[in-house]
Amino acid sequence: MIRNILGSVVALAGAASAVLSPFRDWYGGRAGQDYRVADLFEGITPAESGVLVSILLPFLGAALLVVLGVVLRSRLVVALAGLVVLGFTILWMVRQGQAAGSLVVGGDGAGLQVGVVNALAGGVLMLIGALLMTGRRGRRERERKPVEPFAVPAADQVDTWPPTQEPGMSVQTSPWPEPEVDPYTGPDPRGPRDARTRSYPQVAPHPEDDPRDPVHPPHRPPPPPQG
Repeated sequence: MIRNILGSVVALAGAASAVLSPFRDWYGGRAGQDYRVADLFEGITPAESGVLVSILLPFLGAALLVVLGVVLRSRLVVALAGLVVLGFTILWMVRQGQAAGSLVVGGDGAGLQVGVVNALAGGVLMLIGALLMTGRRGRRERERKPVEPFAVPAADQVDTWPPTQEPGMSVQTSPWPEPEVDPYTGPDPRGPRDARTRSYPQVAPHPEDDPRDPVHPPHRPPPPPQG
């Protein structure tokens, strides 16, 4: 969010610099609005130009692209606007160098002047703004659900946290009390119930549970007399 805001401010500043540049002197005391767009493709002429058909026209289009890119948070649109400004400025420099024989930078107004600097700086600021912006996240990224780092333990397993298998607080909370577990882990006194516990020793019943009389044990009745 912060990068989008910062990139938008830088890009808008570049658009403002590019739009203002045709109203300043470009070369030899001649303002940028005096150069026609057609001169950039056919050659520089001394003919005067109207504002709407001057080099201001592509710069206005680039400024509109920057505004559109900021609204849509599109880095591609903002970068395209910066390339348009730099492309037309460099094309003008090529045509002006062909017309004058060479390009010079003079402080007395005989060479390149501040208007060209404003145009170049505006294009560079647009590109920097596009690099600073993060853009809009794709639909898949917005709909992507967060992945749980660790699975929730099953209801019949001991809750452990963190995942070092050490007892700790449960990741699940319930208003109902947890069931108590019988601490006895030995063999079932009633006998083995499956194949895994057949080898366990059997526990003899307690004497008090024996239905027989321990004092007078049962005896067999005498055999009948043989006649």
